[in-house]
Amino acid sequence: MLTLALSKGRIFEETMPMLQQAGITVSEDLETTRKLIIQTSHPGLQIIIVRASDVPTYVQFGAADFGVAGKDVLLENGVEGLYVPTDLGIANCRLSVAVKEGFDYNSAVKQGARLKIASKYLNCAREHFANKGVHIDLIKLYGSMELAPLVGLADAIVDLVSTGSTLKANHLVEVEVIMPISAQLIVNQATHKRQRHELQEFLDAFAQAAQTVQSEKAGR
Repeated sequence: MLTLALSKGRIFEETMPMLQQAGITVSEDLETTRKLIIQTSHPGLQIIIVRASDVPTYVQFGAADFGVAGKDVLLENGVEGLYVPTDLGIANCRLSVAVKEGFDYNSAVKQGARLKIASKYLNCAREHFANKGVHIDLIKLYGSMELAPLVGLADAIVDLVSTGSTLKANHLVEVEVIMPISAQLIVNQATHKRQRHELQEFLDAFAQAAQTVQSEKAGR
């Protein structure tokens, strides 16, 4: 039995069609169930539901054999003990810098300047501004990121942006895209070596589904 780690929300919703394309369905309604271990129609696969930020940890330490995690989580926490075979091309968004409307960001990021940055992506933010020669004071937040510039806690935030509607509603402006983000298939390295034959069926299914996603995007 192989275990796939997923997080609720957008990644789960966009992963399900990929599994269905391979003829795999889940036995529970995620909207109503409180179960954290979910059986599937495939006798060799079960799913565990964990926090998005915990998916790599479960896979790294072998509690799950493979999983789907955002590139942002992998960049922030590293990929030690993980094999990352496929960019699934789903749950697309971007990691960006945003500021309060009216803030002169271009003047503020001159080399040698110093800024206060609020984010939960501390490593990504640190590296981005270091490459620009800008000194930063990092403030770690887990939620309500948009509030930080509005109340003077930070000059800017580094966060995920999808449509930008939340920023706009809070009078913030996206001023710089650090990188595009999408969901990645990650595999425990030991499982990849020890159970390669059993795993390959699912790796191939995800790779094929990812190709379908890319083809559909190219055709739009």
